[in-house]
Amino acid sequence: MATGHAACGPASGRDLEPMDKSELRRTLRAARARFVADEAVAAQLLVDTLQLAEHAAPHLAGARIVAGYVSDGEEVDPLPLLFRALDQGCIMVLPRITGRTAPMVFHRWFPGDDLVPGPLGLLQPRADAEILDPDLILAPLVGYDAACNRLGQGAGFYDRAFAARPDARRIGLAWTVQAVDALPVDPWDVPLHGIATERGWIAA
Repeated sequence: MATGHAACGPASGRDLEPMDKSELRRTLRAARARFVADEAVAAQLLVDTLQLAEHAAPHLAGARIVAGYVSDGEEVDPLPLLFRALDQGCIMVLPRITGRTAPMVFHRWFPGDDLVPGPLGLLQPRADAEILDPDLILAPLVGYDAACNRLGQGAGFYDRAFAARPDARRIGLAWTVQAVDALPVDPWDVPLHGIATERGWIAA
């Protein structure tokens, strides 16, 4: 069920005509890009990011090793939430990839530690950083629905990481402009346990 602002519920999803995942990605990436680039939104964006962290923070309870990510500039920045996790005594890890078919591995990281460019252009921890398995994974996404299905970038890194760690809690971070009424779901897609937005918390 959804908690917080009513706009987090299924009625707030974008009423899109049926599309395949590639079309949805293009549409939702464009919506997200417009949202973060909107000058009218820019002044509110930091406040919204902090509000999103407030909605997600209670769901860090009991976590020991929390996986974050480095935002690409349009994705929700998880750092305010990661600082909350650090304050609660959690260990922080970030994903590292070495190729499109290689599994995602999580390396220990602390703010200020070096980050290096990865094969897909995103920053990631150094290869010699300690490898740890998270028990809570914060995931970026392109789109989501009220059932906590997640549309990712399409490479499958997170779905494979989720499947390899079935006991880890899976929390998505997103803006409400990324919501749709229902996502197409493939057998290999792994749903999230919950999604935090700037307007509230959604649980499957």
